[in-house]
Amino acid sequence: MTETQGSNPSRRALIGWGGAGLALGAAVAGGAVAVAQSGEDADPVADGMGGAVEFHGAHQAGIATPVQDRLHFAAFDVKTDDREAFVQLLKDWTEAARRMTAGKPVGEGAYGGLAEAPPDDTGEALGLKPSRLTLTIGFGPSLFDKFGLKGQRPAALVDLPKFPGDNLERSRTGGDLCVQACADDPQVAVHAIRNLARIGFGKVAVRWSQLGFGKTSSTTPGAQTPRNLFGFKDGTRNIAGTETGRLDEHVWVGAGDGPAWMTGGSYLVARRIRMNIETWDRTSLQEQEDVFGRDKREGAPVGKAKEHDEPFLKAMKPDAHVRLAHPDSNGGITILRRGYSFTDGTDGLGRLDAGLFFLAYQRDVRKGFIPLQRKLAAHDALNEYIQHVGSAVFAVPPGVRDSGDWWGRTLFSKEA
Repeated sequence: MTETQGSNPSRRALIGWGGAGLALGAAVAGGAVAVAQSGEDADPVADGMGGAVEFHGAHQAGIATPVQDRLHFAAFDVKTDDREAFVQLLKDWTEAARRMTAGKPVGEGAYGGLAEAPPDDTGEALGLKPSRLTLTIGFGPSLFDKFGLKGQRPAALVDLPKFPGDNLERSRTGGDLCVQACADDPQVAVHAIRNLARIGFGKVAVRWSQLGFGKTSSTTPGAQTPRNLFGFKDGTRNIAGTETGRLDEHVWVGAGDGPAWMTGGSYLVARRIRMNIETWDRTSLQEQEDVFGRDKREGAPVGKAKEHDEPFLKAMKPDAHVRLAHPDSNGGITILRRGYSFTDGTDGLGRLDAGLFFLAYQRDVRKGFIPLQRKLAAHDALNEYIQHVGSAVFAVPPGVRDSGDWWGRTLFSKEA
């Protein structure tokens, strides 16, 4: 029993997760489990595909961390108006996240406890490795209409404008808060969101969620850029987790950028982008390459040999995606991408419901995603083949410093 657990080890107090807190031990990666550092100190892949990623740090893991293979992203609506109850939930979630990211079950586990009560852990990740699980929390604009937080909403946390071509579905848009679970094992990621939703029952409810596979970007230096469902590499100049200067300039919120509680955090834009797969598959190779401004074989820019070769933008068509999105065409605008492919069956008309779940972190949405997307929405040749159908923006607070810290402390603590 740790000091932070208090003196109540009984599961009887935990029935329904409505007690004063979770009887959770400190999360320590044990044995031969390798640990990767979070944030800009991220190591390459830890222990193959099974290691643990350090939960504590100045920045939340899951941003500059080497990108994992799978995603389960969930946006939540807050259902309580009790500030203390919501703060307790954030603390309970933090303890659960510590354990799950270390490969440990939630609370007292999935079996062996009080037979008359539901187990603390749902059990589907028993026997599985940590799989580099990271859990990253963010707060949506609507959260600041609750709990007396209006004065704490950062100016950079703006409501996204409607862009040309948007066809946003309400059921896939917005949210008071979000949790991004990334892992190399899909079951580990799903288990994490499922258990947080269970702990939050009665206080929060899932508004929408998205499963992702096949990462479409990399934060690992020198790694090949993964391909999207159109078969192309995109975002080859993504910020690497080791590029501390670029992270400080473009991703992490600096002191003085806004309210002090956001220092060390970031801003996340999530967009569900439907790809018109059937139309694309009937398009000539030449047109496909013209649309992106890259060749399909290597991912090299027009007239170049390798994907990381410096592009000659003027050699591309004026509406080529790479030419329009490149920092040199946008006054240096740079975002950190962590997108994933998705396929969710069909749309009822015999077409795949598939595309890109776009995740972008930046220091200021007003200077990052918004001006970039305005330009792309107005001119990008790719627009003929895609449509944005879901959207959300979140303020991602700084990392959890140690075992006594918790998600959102800098915002909610009276000492902050």
